[in-house]
Amino acid sequence: MPPTTQTLSLSQARRVALAAQGFCDPPHATPTMRTLTRTVERTGVLQVDSVNVLERAHYLPLYSRMGPYDRDLLPRAAGRRPRRLVEYWAHVQALMPVELWPVMAHRMSQYRAGRGKWWKDLEDDLIARVRAEVAAAGRPVTARRLEPMLGGGARNRDHWGWNWSEARKALDYLYMGGELAIAGRTSQFEVLYDLPERVLPAEVLALPVPPPAEAARTLVLRAARSHGVASVGDLADYYRMRSARGGVETPSAMPPVADVVDSLVAEGELEPVAVEGWTRQAYRAAGSRLPRRVPAATLLSPFDPVVWERDRALRLFDFHYRIEIYTPSDKRVHGYYVLPFLLGEELVARVDLKADRRAGGGGLLLVRSAWAEDGAPGETPDALAAELRRMASWLDLDDVLVEPRGDLAPALTASLAGR
Repeated sequence: MPPTTQTLSLSQARRVALAAQGFCDPPHATPTMRTLTRTVERTGVLQVDSVNVLERAHYLPLYSRMGPYDRDLLPRAAGRRPRRLVEYWAHVQALMPVELWPVMAHRMSQYRAGRGKWWKDLEDDLIARVRAEVAAAGRPVTARRLEPMLGGGARNRDHWGWNWSEARKALDYLYMGGELAIAGRTSQFEVLYDLPERVLPAEVLALPVPPPAEAARTLVLRAARSHGVASVGDLADYYRMRSARGGVETPSAMPPVADVVDSLVAEGELEPVAVEGWTRQAYRAAGSRLPRRVPAATLLSPFDPVVWERDRALRLFDFHYRIEIYTPSDKRVHGYYVLPFLLGEELVARVDLKADRRAGGGGLLLVRSAWAEDGAPGETPDALAAELRRMASWLDLDDVLVEPRGDLAPALTASLAGR
């Protein structure tokens, strides 16, 4: 591998990373489908999560980069022709550009080959019946609609979360293996399954499946361009790939990310760099921007690519971040659904937010707690107040209410009162 040729300060690394994520793109007065497409080119994927205390997770990274936008843009991109996005296990459950479907074929193949503990007890007959029922339906269907017809077993009530019937598990197995695709979701967030040929554009299905090495190169290069600057582990995490050399190889297995990185360095697509304070070798994507400043003042989802890898958030922003949704309420440090506040190139605060909606429309954006980071600049309360008002308006909420918890709450309350 060529020696490191450049050293980046932590500030420079942050600016490269944030520019790669789209925070320096010129804003559009009214975001359009073209704006959304450009934004997803930056983020690579949009992580999907069921928690809806504020807004579904996949809507928020678009807001963070595009500003207030018509929320119908996303279901149009993911559920209507010409479909631009489709759900798959790309990072975790995520919306990804449709052109990545054949790139994921090797991952799909491995899921089909190995059922693991989750699908190990599924009967082949049930899987075949589920596939046939979806094909015969002629339109997208939910697990709830199929279960009475399939007799795939009652939903297991032993656990509050993954209480899936056998039919639901079979649908999931077929989806992970690429034999079914997700056509969208209902208003209750239930998955709608259908055949891939009824979901994906014909031109996407006609694309050849790339060899494993080429697929791995595509994903690592996309991860590098979305990160701007990253370690091998960061790059592997982006599309949940194997980073280290060694392990059992199969014909469909992609090479480890460490090998792909070496090849991309040799090709000039990645440049080895040293980042101030990092003990790991870093790599900068060729052509990545280093802006003089980042004009950001926005809240980030807990599942935003900037912070979803918690160790990277600590290395890059000195921001120790843990999601506390599954922590008992009396043991939470910052709150249930906590969003970091990005001001310029730094994460300067965090707020626990809830959309308290009223029947018929309106409601309040509740700030359950507000916390400043060490060294947060003096303009933080005013900037955060403006951002909270902007988010409330985007969510069609009438006002912002700050509850008296957290060291930033008093100043934030005063800033909101002084509007």
